[in-house]
Amino acid sequence: MLAGAINTNVDALFALNALSNTANAANKLEQELSSGQAINSPADNPAGYIAAQGFTIQIGGTQQAVSNVNQGISLVQTANGGVTQQINLLEQIQNIANQAANGLNTAQQLQSLQQVVSQLQTQVSTISSQTQFNGLNLLDGSFNGVQFQVGPSEGQTIGLSIASTAAAQLGVNQSSAAAAGLYATDGSVSGGVGDNSGNSYAITAAGAGAFTAGTIGVSGSAGSANITVTAPEAAKDVAASINAATPKTNVTAAADTSVAFTVGAGTLSFTLGNGNGATPTNTVNIAATVSTVSQSGLQSLVSAINQETGTTGVTATVNSNNQLVLTQAQGDNISISGFAGTGTLAAGGTTTVTLGTGGGDVAAATVQGLVTVQSNSPFALSAAASDIGLNTNSALTTLAGVNVSTISGANAALNTVSFALQQLENIGAQLGAVQQRLQATASNLQTTDTNLTSARSVIQDANIPQVTTELTQQEILQQAGISALSQSNALQQSFLKLLQ
Repeated sequence: MLAGAINTNVDALFALNALSNTANAANKLEQELSSGQAINSPADNPAGYIAAQGFTIQIGGTQQAVSNVNQGISLVQTANGGVTQQINLLEQIQNIANQAANGLNTAQQLQSLQQVVSQLQTQVSTISSQTQFNGLNLLDGSFNGVQFQVGPSEGQTIGLSIASTAAAQLGVNQSSAAAAGLYATDGSVSGGVGDNSGNSYAITAAGAGAFTAGTIGVSGSAGSANITVTAPEAAKDVAASINAATPKTNVTAAADTSVAFTVGAGTLSFTLGNGNGATPTNTVNIAATVSTVSQSGLQSLVSAINQETGTTGVTATVNSNNQLVLTQAQGDNISISGFAGTGTLAAGGTTTVTLGTGGGDVAAATVQGLVTVQSNSPFALSAAASDIGLNTNSALTTLAGVNVSTISGANAALNTVSFALQQLENIGAQLGAVQQRLQATASNLQTTDTNLTSARSVIQDANIPQVTTELTQQEILQQAGISALSQSNALQQSFLKLLQ
């Protein structure tokens, strides 16, 4: 500055400029203190502002995802509560069916038990139709392909579908005897061929067997497997082969051998045995006289057979049609050979076989049992299922159709309820697994939210001790600047004294 100039006060300009910079810095620091944020506008730190906004958006999405997940957990818990109640109801039905199958109940008592079962069946369907969450039906089969948004970004979802748990949708999937297959019924069962009574059979005049040798493909919910069948093979062994492959298919099988013979009065003698092929085993000799074809007239034959049950495993009864019913409960073949006498035993499979000594009669026959294939999920058999007389597609025997007013119905109910329980337990396990996933997701989201908030704090939040120190410094500089400005102005004014 030129010494003694009064037109230009450069010292004052320097002081004013410094004061302006100090005031701007102090104002920014005061904003940081009042807001608690180091970045209050993009001008403060453009790069930091962008990063902080990105974190803010992600934190908001994460917090909403936590809310979504918690709602999903509540929904799953609601559905699981309904399924648990249905399982309790099915266990009650199972207990009642067990009681009805005992054989010590009167017809009136069985009807009373069925009335209780009917109420329980209705309640199972009521729970299915009325279990809701936020207006959504959960257990009626309409809750399909629903996605829970469990993250802040697209595609971060968990899906859930719940099958119907109505009584008409629960039960056992079965592939039983084909209408035009190898089997006939003994006429004492209202359900006809292929029902759960076990009173269906395939019979051939010789020991070759009614089954056709071949391979049957079994395709279930777990996968598929091939089952080899031989012509004279016992139903028990076919069932065992299917059950051996259950881990691959989720399909099981049961076998019963039971045949009803129409008896012709007279003397009868024959060799009775069991076995799993063309050659009979555990053979015994049976001889009796049938005076009349009646309950009393057949008792001598029934007694002769039942006396040897310990050896053959074959039991004899007389049904309401006065037919002789032979049963091998394990599913082994029933073999009859060396038939002689004046009486006859006649049974109809794909063709009628008559054991007797007249023209066209035979002296030997092999009875093969019914294989019932079943699963808690739909399944299919290859076309070769006709080799053992089965339908190739499964059909659902439903919980809604359970009826315990007869002993055979109660036995069938036990099987149906058992598979229905498996279905509900599978749904419960599925819901439990989804709930675990949602809970783990919620925990992870909360951890993520904490870390994101910490990362945003590093960028955006003000360091209060540091800001306070810097603000004090700027306030001191302001005071010093004001003092310097005052001094520079005083010097200029002192020059005016020279004009006096």
